[in-house]
Amino acid sequence: MRQAFSDTLVALAKADPNVLLLTGDHGYALFDAFRKECPAQYINAGIAEQNMVGMAAGLARAGFRPFVYGLSAFIPVRVIEQIKLDIAHDNLPVVLCGDGAGFVYSHLGTSHQSTEDIACTRAIPQLRIYSPADRFELVRCMTQSYECAQPVYLRMGKADLGDVHAGALSGSIEELIQLRVGSDTRVALLATGSMAKAAVDAHEQFFPDASVWSVPSIKPLDNASILELASRFNAFIVLEEHSTIGGLGSAVTELCSEFHPVRTLRIGVNDRFSHKCGTYQYLRVEHGLDLENIRKKISSFVGLPASVKTA
Repeated sequence: MRQAFSDTLVALAKADPNVLLLTGDHGYALFDAFRKECPAQYINAGIAEQNMVGMAAGLARAGFRPFVYGLSAFIPVRVIEQIKLDIAHDNLPVVLCGDGAGFVYSHLGTSHQSTEDIACTRAIPQLRIYSPADRFELVRCMTQSYECAQPVYLRMGKADLGDVHAGALSGSIEELIQLRVGSDTRVALLATGSMAKAAVDAHEQFFPDASVWSVPSIKPLDNASILELASRFNAFIVLEEHSTIGGLGSAVTELCSEFHPVRTLRIGVNDRFSHKCGTYQYLRVEHGLDLENIRKKISSFVGLPASVKTA
């Protein structure tokens, strides 16, 4: 996914000299290609994220198209006020790229684990939120972020979990994307970001009759499609590597409670911090986001068989 991010950013910058990349002293290999191909469009703003967002707002006012990169624990969480007042209030075309969302930077502890970023940004008017599941969704999210010329928060999670799509995507990224088709109308799985791969794995290993959708756009949400699914399925399972408070699960339940109530299980991070540091895989288990815990939660919630495996 990170290679796709680099390639797409370079392509956008080469096509439009007004595209700028601002980073908070991230000098590693991710930006080697950009610095080589577009050196005049690269700005290292230093470890001063609030100032960097203010710079991006000023540059956008001057006609530039800034992409602001940082770890999601800092972009957007550390700079919420600047995003709200400097960028979103005036609807400026700035793309905020938050890398390492969820538990990616697991060993660095709570300061670098980002499970509240969607909740923090959802309530800011005029700010779109994209959460790609793989490199193909990421390319479409970045392209659409550039084309829409509005404020966007691009949330990037675990980069090496594998693809959920077979190839490049077309059409709007602000629509649900069906990943697997099932025959059981008892449950529909809606997943975003890194948890889309977990939803596909759960379908293939345990629940082959369940249908699975990816939700790359948290805001705007594809309300029409979700309400149509609510009319056809008995229950939703929403999976996200984010707090169960204020994320995709909250957005889905808020919508459905008003227009078409449907039982919904939110599989995400409960209202607590991590108890221990460890690997990414360890933290997925600690917070109940590993495949076995997902199987148990779904089975308990909708009464699907506890262990159904495809051939």
